Amino acid sequence: MMDNKDLEAEVHPLKNEDGKLQENLGKRLKKEDKLKSTLLQSRLSRCRTVAFFFSVFLCLLVVFVMSFVIPCPDRPVSQGTWSLSYNTAVTYDFLATKDINRDRIQDVLFLYKSTNSSNNSNQSCSDAGLSSPCSFMAAVSGANGSILWERPAAQDGALVLCGVPQLRDSRASSACVLMGRPGSFIAVDLFTGETLWSHPSSFGRNASILSPLLEVPDLDADGAPDLLVLTQEDKEVNSYLYSGSTGHQIGHRGSLGVSGTSGSLLYVTRAGAHYVLFPCASSLCGCSLKGVHEKVTGRDSPLRRDSLWEDMVNSTCRRLLLHSFEAVYYLMSVPGEGGEDLLVVSSEACVLLDGQELAPQWVFSAAQVLRKPILGHYKPDTSAVLIENGTGLHRQILLLDLSTGAVLWSQALPGLPRDPQSVSLLTADHRSAFFFWGSHELVDANQTEPGDTQHSLYMFHPTLPGVLLQLANISANIVAFQVTLLEPGRHAACILLTGPASPDAPGLVSMAKHKVQDLILSSRVVHLTEGGSDSDDAIRDRLSRLRYWSET
Repeated sequence: MMDNKDLEAEVHPLKNEDGKLQENLGKRLKKEDKLKSTLLQSRLSRCRTVAFFFSVFLCLLVVFVMSFVIPCPDRPVSQGTWSLSYNTAVTYDFLATKDINRDRIQDVLFLYKSTNSSNNSNQSCSDAGLSSPCSFMAAVSGANGSILWERPAAQDGALVLCGVPQLRDSRASSACVLMGRPGSFIAVDLFTGETLWSHPSSFGRNASILSPLLEVPDLDADGAPDLLVLTQEDKEVNSYLYSGSTGHQIGHRGSLGVSGTSGSLLYVTRAGAHYVLFPCASSLCGCSLKGVHEKVTGRDSPLRRDSLWEDMVNSTCRRLLLHSFEAVYYLMSVPGEGGEDLLVVSSEACVLLDGQELAPQWVFSAAQVLRKPILGHYKPDTSAVLIENGTGLHRQILLLDLSTGAVLWSQALPGLPRDPQSVSLLTADHRSAFFFWGSHELVDANQTEPGDTQHSLYMFHPTLPGVLLQLANISANIVAFQVTLLEPGRHAACILLTGPASPDAPGLVSMAKHKVQDLILSSRVVHLTEGGSDSDDAIRDRLSRLRYWSET
């Protein structure tokens, strides 16, 4: 029996042929569409490839232009050693470092007193309406020791504070403020030395200015920090507030009601309240900055008070309710667990006070500490404080654990009169290198006097506790000294300012920069213990490869 499909084909042969033709035509059209799609994708792929290589070519061209065609800015060449000097001059215990000419190398500011400036500027005291001799402020390039600017600033220098921020729309972004004697008050542009403002001070005739000059929060609401000056007049400490942007006095003179000495500190409590602390007779005195501001202006102050501290000081100012000290020499704000703590150095002991309740955390009985302690790091997680205990042959260098007061390291090192302040500098291993001065030779206990009058600079690093490096020997009178990082990521530099010991006997004033790495390579290795396996050359090489960090 014939199948239905075959029967259909016999009955309608043409219809069957038409169906096959349509089927073949559909297949051909599909093939053509597929071919067109393939060709289109191939073109897109080629376009992507061309675009990719074109972008790579453009990138390479930009790199080539930036590297070889457009010149790179010249990096200033920093000399390892430089010096400059002034004849018939005296100088002051003041050094500051700021990037003044914006070459990414810190420059040096200092003061000297002379009849005329250096030969480079040919300025005289009379140009500023001052009698000769007068005090000049100078800015020196940290790269090569050239004079960036210098100018007569005061009849006689007293207090200097550099880096005081100015108003945003001001012609200067930062200033150096100088409080001179007798009673001059001037601010100069940190970058040019030009006068920003100048006023006579409003102090009494017998006033004695107490250091330091304190930068305080903005009190006159002009957008710039203000200044606080403390003076001693008729056995009483007085306060003066000044605008940091104009130098105008804020309010009138305010009496703190007690007698005090230099060494004041602006302390911020855990509650964010500002208190002015200063040494006074056999105690530590303090007063609220808010109270000082309200007293001299007669109106409410935007600052805060701390209720806990107000229980220890009255509404104006009086002695803090602490155990009595015979005499307070130094006050320092130091890092603590919950905020800032207070380190008090008295004639009897070093005492760490809790920053909020002022309770003693530890007490280290010291015979005689005549220089301000120095903070640093003995280990990566151990903050330390360096103190110089004793004088002459009985002087000791001590490193104390800041959290417990325990002795981490000690060394007898006879000192000489007028030895400069010690310095510390953070190293890349989160420790500190400590620099301090002593006599030329480490003398034994049987000697009664040091055999050499040269000042010797020593370096200590906690990774080598049995070694000191004697970096330099200086016979001149050292007025100011600093070890600092002039270039970020580079080697440290030692800045020395020497001059006459008496301000009444002018002589040669000299300032010099020395690269610490060069001093280390030429140093004398002093072994404090026996049995060390490293040679002197290996020790010098190891310490010369130290890298230093700036903590600011």
